[in-house]
Amino acid sequence: MNSPHAEIAIEFRDVSFGLDHGPQLVRELTFEIRRGETMVLLGRSGSGKTTTLKLINRLLDPSAGEIWVAGRRSAEWDPIRLRRSIGYAIQETGLFPHFTVERNISLVPELEGWPKERIRARVNELLALVGLESGIASRFPRALSGGQRQRVGVARALAADPPILLMDEPFGALDAITRDELQREFLKLQERLGKTVVFVTHDLREALRVGTRIALLENGRLVATYRPKEFLESKEPLTASYVAAFREQP
Repeated sequence: MNSPHAEIAIEFRDVSFGLDHGPQLVRELTFEIRRGETMVLLGRSGSGKTTTLKLINRLLDPSAGEIWVAGRRSAEWDPIRLRRSIGYAIQETGLFPHFTVERNISLVPELEGWPKERIRARVNELLALVGLESGIASRFPRALSGGQRQRVGVARALAADPPILLMDEPFGALDAITRDELQREFLKLQERLGKTVVFVTHDLREALRVGTRIALLENGRLVATYRPKEFLESKEPLTASYVAAFREQP
C-alpha cells in the first residue's frame, strides 16, 4: 500500500511518543511535509521539536499513530536503510574528531560501497558546494572554525545525495554574523538542490527566513502550520505572542 499523495515526502498521522511510565513528549501530531519544501519545526525548549525529528528517521519509534516516509510506513523501513537515505545535520555538527574532514564526509558513501574514486570526487564536489576549499579535506575538525565545521556537517549529511535532510538547530551555536552567512548559504543550496528539509529552530527570525512553512509546537502538540506571511498575520494567541516578541527585538 502506497501513500495516496505522491507529492508528500513525510506524513505524521495522529503520532504520539512517550517514555515508558513517563510523560508524552509529543501528542497526536498530524501534518504533511511536501517534497522539496523546508518545513521548520518552531518552538520553545521542551516543545517536542527534536523528538519529532528523531521519529522521522526511526531514532525513536512512535507510541501511537503512523509516520509515512517516501510513501511507506516508517515501521516498514529497515532502520539502517532509512537512516542512510536521510541526511542528518545537528548543532555542533557531531563530526568524529579523530577523522579528517574527508573521512567524515565519506562515511555513508563508504558504507554504501561506493568506489574510492567516486567518493573522492563527491567529497570535492560537496566541499565546493558548501563553500570550502578542497585543501580542507585533510584537516581534522579541531583545526576548523565553528562555521567551517558546520559546513562540513552539512556536506556530510548530503554525501550520499539523500532526498530528505533533517537539520536540528544546525546554526544555533554560531555567532550572529556566521549564522547569517550560513542561512544565506543554506537558501542558495536549497534552491539548487531542492531537498525535502525538516529544520528545527527556536528562533522565529530564522524560521521566517529559511522556511517554506512553519509548524509551531508547544508542549508536544502542534499548534498550527503556516506559511511565513500567514504566521506574521495569525491571530492565534500563542502565534501572536511569538510575533509580538519578534517585533520588539532590536
